[in-house]
Amino acid sequence: MSDLFDTNITFKDFALTPDVLKGVEEMGFVHPTWIQSHMIPLALEGEDVIGQAKTGTGKTAAFGLPLLSVMDPEIPGQALILTPTRELAAQVAGELKEMGRYTKIAPVCIVGGESFDQQMKAIKRGAQIVVGTPGRIMDLQGRGQLKFEQTRFVVLDEVDRMLDIGFRDDIRKIFKRIPTGRQTLFVSATIGEDIDRLARQFMRPDVRRLTIESEALTVSMVDQKYYSVEAWDKRDLLMHLLAKENPDLVVVFCRTKASVVKLGRHMKDKGIEVREIHGDLSQKNRNKVMKELRDNRVRVLLASDLAARGLDVEHITHVINYDLPEDAEIYVHRIGRTARAGRRGVAWSFVTPDEGRLLTAIEKLTGVLIDRISDDDFKPGPVPEHQRSTRPMRGEREPVSIGEMAGRRAGPSVSSDELSPEEMALRFPGGIVPKGPPPKTLGSRFRTRRSR
Repeated sequence: MSDLFDTNITFKDFALTPDVLKGVEEMGFVHPTWIQSHMIPLALEGEDVIGQAKTGTGKTAAFGLPLLSVMDPEIPGQALILTPTRELAAQVAGELKEMGRYTKIAPVCIVGGESFDQQMKAIKRGAQIVVGTPGRIMDLQGRGQLKFEQTRFVVLDEVDRMLDIGFRDDIRKIFKRIPTGRQTLFVSATIGEDIDRLARQFMRPDVRRLTIESEALTVSMVDQKYYSVEAWDKRDLLMHLLAKENPDLVVVFCRTKASVVKLGRHMKDKGIEVREIHGDLSQKNRNKVMKELRDNRVRVLLASDLAARGLDVEHITHVINYDLPEDAEIYVHRIGRTARAGRRGVAWSFVTPDEGRLLTAIEKLTGVLIDRISDDDFKPGPVPEHQRSTRPMRGEREPVSIGEMAGRRAGPSVSSDELSPEEMALRFPGGIVPKGPPPKTLGSRFRTRRSR
């Protein structure tokens, strides 16, 4: 059984219209992925669906192909597709245009940073599908330029991000303006219980929930490893790996845009040609970078988490987590930039000694034990002067993964009868020897995170 494709059926087995099927066949698709094989029939039947599947498994086609097949080409603004980033909106609109090349259904991409007049012209021409980010959609709707009276289909792509605290109010306002009786489709690679509960508030009571997983949340074709490295050695380790491994196209993720800019400046000073993508980049420059990526004219891309969703370039061979994300779900979306469309990929993470908890959270979420990897050719630098008084000596503490913790044996217990008076005084100042382990909460009235 294929981890990615449902080889028991083909796209011809779905009730797709002939013009949609023709476009699919020209794109070279034969067998659907598992999320497509489960979601397309339900969507064609008009069901509301929450679909969760790994990154790189074709969720856009899972909702896009049914929409292209059931929509009326004579009715403008029938479908509204909302995404968290401009890049993802452009990607979705582009894929819909390609899949529907033989139909009379036209998408329009509505995002900030692009020509307002050009977007308005596309809407006035009668585009049947509006793809955009909540901010620009709200802006046009508030000006009376975009109307929802004929909207019959609503899609939230990356629904976990769309319903987080930053977008939630805008989403509620948009849904209040859309007629009831609509069909609603929500998809993402990560959908927790809280997001599932929020999502159902916008959907019919009989919504169908699809969770397509094999053994883990991340695509099995991604080879995941981590390097244990001090923070001050990360730049040198990155330069070493790029020179040694010579990846075709690598995306290096940093936690903040300031880190992207700082690392980019350092690499350019070292003579390495890199591109950057982050929140402060103008839309014009973002589009330029994306075009260079797709034209295979970029070897190293430095990115903030803005690009973790919406960066769909098939030939990305490596992802490097230069900074581990605080949110484990972001890790899933980051490494999903590689191993797309059935290809293999590599994901390396730089883990500092105080980031063991982040690594453990990632392993728990993904269900994957990430192996540690070392490079004997890399020689760490000296501890910076300003760190010597505040950090342990190198090697005193290392990040530990779940697998390593499971493989370690507990050390032998020592009875107080075996200790000398001097050792007792050192271990138990004041002479008070505890009779047992402390309570889990240490007397706190608040529940620990593990007990929630």
